Amino acid sequence: MGAANLITPAKRKQAAALVKEGVSVSLARDLETEKSEYNPSPFKHTMILLAPVAPVVLDSFEVNYHGYAHTHLDALCHFFPGGKMYNGFGRDQITTKGAAKNSIMALKNGVFTRGILFDIPRLKGLPYLEPGTPIYPRDLEQWEKKVGVKVSAGDVIFIRTGRWALQKRTGPWDVGRKSAGLYASCLPWMRKRDLAMIGSDAATDLIPSGVEGAGQPIHEVALAAFGMHIFDNCDLEELSQTAAQYKRWEFLLTAAPLRVVGGTGSPLNPIANY
Repeated sequence: MGAANLITPAKRKQAAALVKEGVSVSLARDLETEKSEYNPSPFKHTMILLAPVAPVVLDSFEVNYHGYAHTHLDALCHFFPGGKMYNGFGRDQITTKGAAKNSIMALKNGVFTRGILFDIPRLKGLPYLEPGTPIYPRDLEQWEKKVGVKVSAGDVIFIRTGRWALQKRTGPWDVGRKSAGLYASCLPWMRKRDLAMIGSDAATDLIPSGVEGAGQPIHEVALAAFGMHIFDNCDLEELSQTAAQYKRWEFLLTAAPLRVVGGTGSPLNPIANY
């Protein structure tokens, strides 16, 4: 389970106590069915049995969820920097049947812990960050100080860059070529704080990374060295508004990946509970 082992029974009880308003907020995007600059593999929803044929309707789903469109959780087998994934396992553990080690099945019992929103545009007095804007450890520490919440072992933090607010204003762009995100210097901070997982409204990494030879250093180190699962492409806009309304940036996070044996991750719908 990697860093998810930091989500202890005591941590779950602490997180459950954060629910005071009875309000829940989805952190997922609608599954996108149209191609775009960042979505070359649209979600496929097919109706296979309609009501006039029988007193029931059926449909099927198909999704290539990795990338920059669909909200998903990366398993620890997703990245192989230097040819090794988490705990030193090699590519021989990956076959056409899936991953024999570090698959999404490690989280088959779900995620239930404290989540914290890091609203970096709000910190800087902006509606969103421009693509390519780096986020440094000092930004994360300034946010903690501003909202009075300090990250502790077993937490999951979500980094809002304002990606979807920017897209609503200017239209889609190739996020895989230019995106606001964490600079690689945030990695020691992440490890020191004993995060269980991390997520963002893009792919967490600053793109271009500014690190020679590493296109996505946050992904590479978090997954393969820290054992830290990553939530990609969350929609944090409603969460930002809800957190501001209640003046509470911490919440109970619940998330349930699909039990795909050998899966390299899973599409899912994370929920912030207030």
